[in-house]
Formats: sequence, structure tokens, C-alpha cells
Amino acid sequence: MPKLSVVVPLHNVGPYAPDTLRSLADNAADDIEFLLVDDHSTDETPDLLDRWKNRIPQATVIRHETNLGVAQARNTGIDAATGDYVTFLDGDDWYAPGHLRAMVTGIHRLGCDFARTDHVLSTGRERQVRYAPAKERDTVMDPRDGIAPSSMVTMVDYPFVPFGIYSASLFRDGAGRFETKLRTAEDRLWIWRLHLAATSYAALSLHGVFYRRGVTTSLTQISDNRQLDFIPSYDLLLDEVSRDRDADRFLPKAVRTYCAMIAFHLGKSDQYEAAVGKRLRRDVTDALRRMPQQVLDKTLATMDTPRSTLLRSLRDTGKAA
Repeated sequence: MPKLSVVVPLHNVGPYAPDTLRSLADNAADDIEFLLVDDHSTDETPDLLDRWKNRIPQATVIRHETNLGVAQARNTGIDAATGDYVTFLDGDDWYAPGHLRAMVTGIHRLGCDFARTDHVLSTGRERQVRYAPAKERDTVMDPRDGIAPSSMVTMVDYPFVPFGIYSASLFRDGAGRFETKLRTAEDRLWIWRLHLAATSYAALSLHGVFYRRGVTTSLTQISDNRQLDFIPSYDLLLDEVSRDRDADRFLPKAVRTYCAMIAFHLGKSDQYEAAVGKRLRRDVTDALRRMPQQVLDKTLATMDTPRSTLLRSLRDTGKAA
């Protein structure tokens, strides 16, 4: 049985896939399997996978007959995984040699449910290490302590699924799957659920995974309705947190993060399609009204004036309507 399963969703990443696939070959070992999920690519990605699959030991190509999105592509990989641990890599990113072995060694030594790592942000020729905001390094911690307080940047503000390694036990019996109805922001909900469900985690002092920024095919670059999926993502989160045993502890963090996401998207709404920008204001107005109002009032009181004024205005408009 493999020690590690690496799930790699790919969709129309032809210009970048060779770097990704080469890095998998450089990290290959007898106890590492690679599950390459082609989410119905229409560019040269399928041909690249055919050429590379025999050069990457323990690689399996899985093809979707229609484009189902990154959430389902990851789920497909999870369902096919046989390793003791699972990790993910986006189809336009890549690993430094030895990174996968280092992650397996780290989580096995600590014996925790999951471990997060740092990463290297790659913008053109520039490289910058981005650190996971963990309280401690290379020690086992309670995942719930990685959520609060609302006033600080915490591990749920580091919503990058590929920068970590996860025990296969987290995925047994259908658990740990990604929300397929979300076309974006599925990572944020998944990370929160992970910290609520797991019993132990660690942050490893590793930064051997490279995150390519500014890719034109990235979902972060789109301007259509998919950008608005952060709203149902955070609605699901608020519903689940409100029913959690630590709801009083975690709701302020969930509401504050939701508000920050609303302000972020409003700030770039002029980059979206006109109909999307109009729908954004309507939908976030409704979202603000759905939030627990006492928690929202306290949140707005601690935010900077421009954002709090904007969000209050939208909420009050919704109340008047």
C-alpha cells in the first residue's frame, strides 16, 4: 500500500503542466502514488498527461467525461486514493525535489491528523516565502485552537488545501469531501471543516511547494458568477458553526472573515461583469441580514471605518427594504 496519495486536478493548464508533472517525477518513490485527474481539458493537457504518465512512477490518469470543477476532481482523486496520507496539488503549481518525502516524514513523526506547510509564492521570476500563521512549529496542537480569536490571523485564514498533508482517516466513509456545488471558495469551507473535525494538527517548517500567481486560467482571475460562490460557502460555514459546541467561541471569527470577504469582493466589483457586480451587492445585502446580528454589530465595531461604514449601509438598506 502506498504511504502517500497525491491528488492533482488538471483543467486546461497546458502551458504550466510540464513544470507540474516534472516536479512529480522528481518526487516519485515506490510508496507514493500520483492520481492525475483530467477534468475534461480541451487544450493540450490530455496529450501532456499521455506523454508524462509513463515517466512518473505510480501515476494513474483519471479522466472526467465532462468538466465537473476542482471540487469534484479532488473528490475523484480522494475516492481513488489508497495511501496512508493524502495531499493535493493544483495543476499549475509544482514541488521542489524531496518535498513529498519531507511532508510524510514530518506528519509520521508527529502522529497527527494533518500537517500544514509554508509555500513559495511565484510571480513571474519573483519568489516569496509565505508562512502558515501557526502559533507553534513542529509540535502537535489542537485544530480548534487554530481557529480563534477573531482579532488575529489564524490557520483558517490560510485556506490553501495543497499546502498540507492529511491522514487518510479523515476521508473514511465519505468524510472530508469537497462541496461540489461550490465552483470557488470551496477551499475556505473545507479548511474550516477540517479544523472543526480533526483532533490534532501541526505546522511543518517546510516550503517546498510553489504557488503560481497570476495564471489567466485560474479561478481567482474569473469575472463571472463563479466569483459569488464565496456567499453560499460562508452561509454553509455560519450554519455549521452556529450548531457547533463552540459556537460562541467561533462565530465571531466566522462572521469577521465573511465580512472581510464581502468587503474584498465589493472592492474589486468593477472588475466583474456588470450583471455580476449588480448581483453581488444584492446578494451580500441579503447575506448581512442573515448573519447573527449581535455578532455582526460587534464585528463592525472593530473593523476599519471605510469597510464598516460600507457594510452597515448595505445591511441597513436591506433592513429598510
